[in-house]
Amino acid sequence: MAWAITCPAVDRAWYRSYNFVLAGVCVLIALAGVLFIHSATLHDPAASSEAKKQALYLIAGIGVMIAFSSIDYHWWKKAAPYLYALNLILLGIVLAKGQSALGAQRWISLGPLGTFQPSEFAKFFMAVTLAAMLSEERKYDKLRDLVNPLFTLAFPALLVVKQPDLGTTLVLGAIFTTQLFFGLDNLRVFAVYTAGVVATAAFTVGTSFVLKPFQRSRLLVFLNPKADPQGAGWNLNQSKIAVGDGQLLGRGLFHGSQTQLNFVPEHSRDFIFTVLAEETGFIGAAALLAAYAVVLWGGIAAVASARDKFGVLLAAGFVAMVAFHVMVNVGMTIGIMPIAGIPLPFMSFGGSALITNFMAIGVLLNIYLQRHRLVF
Repeated sequence: MAWAITCPAVDRAWYRSYNFVLAGVCVLIALAGVLFIHSATLHDPAASSEAKKQALYLIAGIGVMIAFSSIDYHWWKKAAPYLYALNLILLGIVLAKGQSALGAQRWISLGPLGTFQPSEFAKFFMAVTLAAMLSEERKYDKLRDLVNPLFTLAFPALLVVKQPDLGTTLVLGAIFTTQLFFGLDNLRVFAVYTAGVVATAAFTVGTSFVLKPFQRSRLLVFLNPKADPQGAGWNLNQSKIAVGDGQLLGRGLFHGSQTQLNFVPEHSRDFIFTVLAEETGFIGAAALLAAYAVVLWGGIAAVASARDKFGVLLAAGFVAMVAFHVMVNVGMTIGIMPIAGIPLPFMSFGGSALITNFMAIGVLLNIYLQRHRLVF
């Protein structure tokens, strides 16, 4: 049993330990997201309500962040088995009765309330589950010790691949790999695992065993953008044109020609960075990346200040989740990463992704808040 001793003075002055900078920057990024979603859908009647919906999701997300920051993060370790079971149930429902769009079956209908995407919440659930497993009071220093964690990851990952949602599968892999790095007691085992990941990735790219035809096309276009400029390469080429068109100061809010004229598809979702870069230029893009750096620094501070292994692994998993999203999403809009359908945290349209990110930030805030506590 874990006993926590807290100084009364610290309790009374909890706000002095609360990372308001981390919370505030996340909210500011999300507000910018609402603004640029409005810009992206300004001339699209079919999507005209997206900004209003995102604003409502933001209000809900802030409430979730505050609520989660008040929950002792150790509670999540106790809840991990139930969250894992819930994760599998939701992903199973998606495959059985989920709604389809754009060739993927990823959503569960909530009737008049809209839809939600379980694969987004799977990222949070898996970070909690794997952190709980890898923080058990035992050694993880042999290859056979990876069997249980790998199987724990494999079941939800396979359900996500079936949707198909390769982007979320990659995020789950990034979370797992980061937590494994911090959780293993023998880095040689991690090196062998890394070699296995590289070999598996090479096999996946070289065959059609896992990748769908459209996913292989995206990869081929990434390697040669001129291969299919009017087809699979359209998104990438138009995005690069829009980003370059922004130059230093941008074309002005609501005045991005590429995005306002809908040359860039999905520009309120996966390509929202393109809208910001075209309309605010290099300065705006750099400011957003600086804001993400502050968020990641706040997450790293939570990792460094965690009082136990579970806290370290949990915080590291959430930092990896946000960092991987930013790296891949921004990278794919400028052509240094293949298009993977990964949303930009707090910016892209979507309630499930936004609330999942605020859930993670809430837990990070609690881990950081408890850095003065003594746990026996």
